[in-house]
Amino acid sequence: MIRKGIAIVVGSIFLSLGINVFLTPYEILDGGIIGLSLITHYLFHLKIGLMIIVLSIPIFILAWFKYKNYFYNSLHGLLISSLIIDMFKPLRSIVQFDPLISSILGGILVGLGIGLMLRYKTSTGGTDLLAQFIADKTAMNVGIVIFFIDAAVVGLGGIFISTRTLFLSIVTIFIVGITTSIMTSRRHLEKHS
Repeated sequence: MIRKGIAIVVGSIFLSLGINVFLTPYEILDGGIIGLSLITHYLFHLKIGLMIIVLSIPIFILAWFKYKNYFYNSLHGLLISSLIIDMFKPLRSIVQFDPLISSILGGILVGLGIGLMLRYKTSTGGTDLLAQFIADKTAMNVGIVIFFIDAAVVGLGGIFISTRTLFLSIVTIFIVGITTSIMTSRRHLEKHS
């Protein structure tokens, strides 16, 4: 329980640094609920963490009725990561990198955060939670499932924000997918061996 709590906090910090320091300065998207929340932030200046909670409600309702263990395992991850994302907002202008480097570093940090939480059977909820359901039902690696969901969200961002956003976001979700897969592959190997 303590290890899971530490994983949630450390994972949330990685996720928050990735989003605030590397993604938001260049309007780069992640996928899933985080990506949708970033789109609402870029277009309407809404708080990213708050929007993650709001947009995750339908998936958490599904989890409550169909997958109670996921509901309980992910609720803390959702609330803590959303709070830390909004708390870390002042870090957005702390460093400046080339946009491409920023998309890569942001992807690594986001992937580390998501992967760390998933290794301890928790997540930020949202489509990560949905991807975990799919991965458990199909034995697919959760990072691969997340990659496909993320691609759809990033496509929306390319339409609503810019082509540059689309290109940098594709790089980011590719890196997030690889990093998450690396972080979760040992757990899936142990589970299915």
